[in-house]
Amino acid sequence: MKAVQYISPEYLEQCKKMSTDEIADFLESYRLLYQASQGDEKSKLISIKMPEHLLQAFRSKCKLHGVKYQTQIKNLMRDWVQASVDTTE
Repeated sequence: MKAVQYISPEYLEQCKKMSTDEIADFLESYRLLYQASQGDEKSKLISIKMPEHLLQAFRSKCKLHGVKYQTQIKNLMRDWVQASVDTTE
């Protein structure tokens, strides 16, 4: 089954402010997210700077909940991106 994107009038107004490059980037990101959800997921090594205390607190909370912290970062990112797509329905 293919994903169908529903667009609300509010979201359409917001999109009118986007450049064609921003729209193309969003659509490509959505395509890749959908493809990844189908099991064809590759990972890419990245580097990110963040305050040490924030990382330590995050890792500690993940450990308390029995979740790997990098997996939780990916879950949070995926949820945030998906939420922006879901608001168009």
